[in-house]
Amino acid sequence: MHARNSIPRWSLLLPIAALAWAALEITGVLHDTATVFVLPAILLLGGSVFASVLHAEVLGARLGEPMGSIILACCVTLIEVALIISIMLSGIEGGEEVARDTVFAAVMIVLNGIIGLCLVRGGRIYHEQSFKLPAASAALAVLGTLSTLAFVLPNFAISGADRQYSWAQLLVISLCCLTLYGVFLFVQTVRHRNYFVDDADGPAPEGEEGFFPEHPEKPSARMTAISAVMLPVSLLVVILLAEALSHPLDLAITSAGLPHALVGVVIAALVLLPEGISSVQAAAKNRIQQSINLVLGSALASIGMSIPIVALVSIFIGQQLTLGLEPEQMVMLLLTLFVSTLTLGTGRTTVLQGAVHLVIFVVFVLLTLVP
Repeated sequence: MHARNSIPRWSLLLPIAALAWAALEITGVLHDTATVFVLPAILLLGGSVFASVLHAEVLGARLGEPMGSIILACCVTLIEVALIISIMLSGIEGGEEVARDTVFAAVMIVLNGIIGLCLVRGGRIYHEQSFKLPAASAALAVLGTLSTLAFVLPNFAISGADRQYSWAQLLVISLCCLTLYGVFLFVQTVRHRNYFVDDADGPAPEGEEGFFPEHPEKPSARMTAISAVMLPVSLLVVILLAEALSHPLDLAITSAGLPHALVGVVIAALVLLPEGISSVQAAAKNRIQQSINLVLGSALASIGMSIPIVALVSIFIGQQLTLGLEPEQMVMLLLTLFVSTLTLGTGRTTVLQGAVHLVIFVVFVLLTLVP
């Protein structure tokens, strides 16, 4: 654990080191496929992702909930969008599907993998946990609508190509998704903010301390200023390294004979790893409301922000965007939304519900590797 009003040194040093390493590739000193570049770049990329999330958490702690969860979700989404666009522009095979694969993987990871771990971890310690039902109901209503518009409806629209919207449809649907997400943020932060605030946070049991430093009081002005500067630096580094690693990643997946959809899963897993750790930690401290805010907020941001931004970029550069899911993916999405509605429809969670979500997640991974 670190001092209450200090920032761990690794969150400052890793992004700076990563920026220097990315500069070596940009200037041509190191080639992006060279092992001497790739292995350190992967480690520095992961460290920079963690650093960006930590700085986002510091800013969120200064502003309070639910702004903390929103800032974290927005930062994760920004990283996700940057990775998607960099791969689209790189010209690798399946680039028109990477947005769909990444965002769909993000939804499946947070709604099954992360929430499953949260419920199992929290249920093991507290047996049963409760949260505010209006918050989950509102988020699930928006999430179900956005998921259907983004991933299911393109399979049945006839104006565009197979599993694609026409340009006009893509523009209107993107604006609708962005608007609906904006209304949800207004409800979450202004109109019904009390729905999303944890009334009683339980203490963390012995041995359940978190990975990131806790902020029981608001961070100091100096700490906030440092994070405000380091957050964009960390995000920039993530974007630069991810763009450099996109080609080696595609070569590795192709050489292994794995489906190209795995690229999206890798991207989603990378950017969601720190947020997943934060969610599981919150559940271990009996803050299941915070876990649900993070999980559902991340899923909403992935669709409500990532898809519209990527869609607008694809329209601008004239590149086709395939959003419609494959039949087995649609089944998994509908099953996930159905089970999530049952899980979060009572206001109480147990280990059994977490186990159900984890089973669905395992099947999702199986179908990704063996379609």
